[in-house]
Formats: sequence, C-alpha cells, structure tokens
Amino acid sequence: MIELKGNKPNILVVGDLMIDHYLWGKCERISPEAPVQVVAVDKETAVLGGAGNVINNLATLNANVDVMSVIGADANAIELNRMLENINVNINNLVVQNGRNTSKKSRIIASQQQVVRYDRESTEDISIESQNKIAEQFGQNIHTYDMVILSDYGKGVLTTNLTRILIDIANEHNKKVLVDPKGEDYTKYSGAYLLTPNKKEAIEASKIEIKDEASLLVAITKLKNECQLSIGLITLSEDGIAIFDDNLRKHPTVAREVYDVTGAGDTVIASLGFSLSCGYDIDKAVKFANLAAGVVVGKIGSATATLNEIIEYESSLNKSTSDSHIKTLDEIELLSTELKKRGKKVVFTNGCFDILHVGHVKYLEEAKSYGDVLILGLNSDESVSRLKGPTRPVNTEDDRAYILASLEAVDYVVKFYDDTPYELIKAVAPHILVKGGDYEGKEVVGQDIADELRLVNFVEGKSTTKTIERIKDGHENNYC
Repeated sequence: MIELKGNKPNILVVGDLMIDHYLWGKCERISPEAPVQVVAVDKETAVLGGAGNVINNLATLNANVDVMSVIGADANAIELNRMLENINVNINNLVVQNGRNTSKKSRIIASQQQVVRYDRESTEDISIESQNKIAEQFGQNIHTYDMVILSDYGKGVLTTNLTRILIDIANEHNKKVLVDPKGEDYTKYSGAYLLTPNKKEAIEASKIEIKDEASLLVAITKLKNECQLSIGLITLSEDGIAIFDDNLRKHPTVAREVYDVTGAGDTVIASLGFSLSCGYDIDKAVKFANLAAGVVVGKIGSATATLNEIIEYESSLNKSTSDSHIKTLDEIELLSTELKKRGKKVVFTNGCFDILHVGHVKYLEEAKSYGDVLILGLNSDESVSRLKGPTRPVNTEDDRAYILASLEAVDYVVKFYDDTPYELIKAVAPHILVKGGDYEGKEVVGQDIADELRLVNFVEGKSTTKTIERIKDGHENNYC
C-alpha cells in the first residue's frame, strides 16, 4: 500500500456531526445530598463524533475533506467549527438552522469507568429549507469530489428525501456514494455504490438471521438487490468483512489485539472511501480497511489510523514488502515526528553495509535493542566510492537498501548522498544515535542532535573488507 502515500483525494462527508465530550476524574466519596457518586474532575477532553469521526479518519489519512451538515446557532456549533478547522476541514458548507441544538454527548468517567452520559442535541428531521440548501450546495460542488460518504447517525440530517436527492445527483456525475446506514429501511439509500452495515444491522434490515455462510449470502444479496447497490457489503466484527458483487467472499479481520471497538465502523467507511478514491478495487480496498480497523481497535476510545501506522501494522503481520520500509528524506522526517508523538523511542545509525555479514546483523540487532524503532541511514553509491575508493561499493545502493530493509531489526532505511548523514540526522532527530566501538573518544557526526550516543563493539574479524579479501584469495586459488 506504499502507493497510497502522497495521494490526497477530495472527499465529501454528509451526515450528523457531534462532539464527544469527556469529563475524567476519580470518585472517593458519596454525596451527602443524594446516594450518588461525587466525581472530582481533573481532566476534560473533546473529540469529533458521529460523521465528524469519519472526517477525522479521512483527514488523518491525508485526504482533502469537505463536510455538509446542519448545525445550530449555539456554543456547541462554535466549538465544532473550531475542531473541524483545526484539522483543515472546509466548513463553508455547514448550514445553520436556528432553534436546532448542535449535538454534544458528555460522559463522566470515574476511574476509567463511565458513570453517566448526558446529551444535548436535536434529533428531528432538519427543515425543508435546510435540506434545500444542502441539495443546492451539493449540486454546485459535486464535480470537485472524488467520493461522497453519507454518515447517517439518525439525528435528522440525512432525511429520506435529501438522501435520495444526493445519491441521484452523485450518480448523474458518476461519483461513488458510500453509506454508513441507520434504521431498518435501507431503501432511502437506493442507488449508492455500497452500504457498510454491521451484522446486527444487516439482520434487522434484511429480516434474515445470519448464522452461516448460506444465510449470509441470502442477506447480502437481498440488500444489494433491494437497494440497487453496486457492491453488497456487511462487516462481521472479528470475522472480517463480507462483500458480494458476482460472488460472495470474506476478507478476514487482521486485528492482533482488541482494546476498544469504538468508532471502528467510521474507520472502515473512511478507509474504504480513501482507498477507492485512490484507484483500489473493492477487494484491495476492503483489505486496506481491515488493516486500518486493526490499528484502531488496538487503541482506547474513538481513534484514527495514519497511513504510516497502517503500513507499519501490515509489516508487523508480515504482509508488506521490504521496499515499503525504504523512505525518502521527506518521508522519514514526517514519520519520525509521528513516531515520537506516539511515544516511540527512535534509534538511528548509519553506514555503507556493502556486503552484509554477521557482524552487521549483530550490530543492528543491538542498536534496535536500545529503543522501539531503528532508522538506518545508508550511504549512496557515490558517497561509498568517496569513502572506500573507486572499486566500492560491490552492491548497488538499491540492492543494499532492500536487503537491509528485510532485516527484522531494521524498521526503515533512508539513503543519503552527502559524505556524512548530518542533514538526515537533523531530519530524524533521534533519541539515540548508535555508532561502532571504533568511535570511542572521537567526535561522532550528529551527536549534538541526538539525546544520547551509544557505541557498539564490532564482531572481531568480520568486515566487508575482509570478506572481499577472502573472495579474492579464493578466486586466485581457483576456489570459486
């Protein structure tokens, strides 16, 4: 999936926006006024919820995201707009409807346990005037989007009439519409490219109990035909995702650890929309969505997955190719920043690594043991020649990079073309810089940047130079 990097599709999300608000604290006594807990609040957080979580997932994948929805003229709307602008989402198409409450769900959490939730929101259908405004904006702008996602949380924005109008306009412009549906009547979504109901929702909508592959086929076929979908799809939790066009197939889940499934459905539809917009076919897009969901359910609370996290996760499952671990200078700078935000300890080392031998591998394994992620700066062919002479390197920089990237100890390889890796080290800004033991008492390039310098002793008698000498000796004595 390395080919997805750098893609910035234009995706529109239409649906119910809300704020998920959390008050965190501890409970150490019961109120004297009533038999209820007293929670001493020490932290307050807020994240985008509902369709906003889909938007947040798309923005995290680096898509250009627009949103169309209806909000109130209230303090919650101001907060919501600020949260959207903070992730560079265009809010020019939000319709303000007087008298409507912008959705905000507040949860009080005591010692990691939810005590109570209170909601302030409007759930009745938006006005005809608001529906007309959205339909007009949609028609004027549909040509600028690569994909449309309808995120229906049943809060009144996606009325039956408006939903049908939006899908008809999108189809007239050959734009795919993906829908996260709500309720039991899916005919309002007729003509969409696909829907993403979970198993429970699909059972309620199809009126078919899904208990085996045969009943799954009947249910998914019924939904596809009744709603005139291009693709039938049902998410099956730990059993993965089922899709049906001409035949039924199931793509298994790839979650390694499940801590929280909150928002996993939003991640699935966002990652499907993103990957389909980038040219993936449906099977490849579903595999990508499964990987993204695997990252998200390994986190606590509504979460998102960056493309780098998904690539890294795929790698940890041994499903990525070695070249996906070879990065450019710009890529590694962004990735290093992201890794640090995720609390990872970054280790950096560099070298020529011309003919890989056991000394190299042991050195790299020890370097990796000092942190969580090992980034290796690799001398280009020209810089090796300047350092080692015109007969070196034996192996090209591309060959050396690929072999090094395949090692378990090495997370990322970056080629550099100067005589020293100083600019690369500045870009990475590692926690730990690792060099060979022969640098004892010497100035090491980049040690002014890293938090710490570690020296690793080489394996005695193991070097590229000695390997070349043995090859030459063998050739001269006709051993080869």
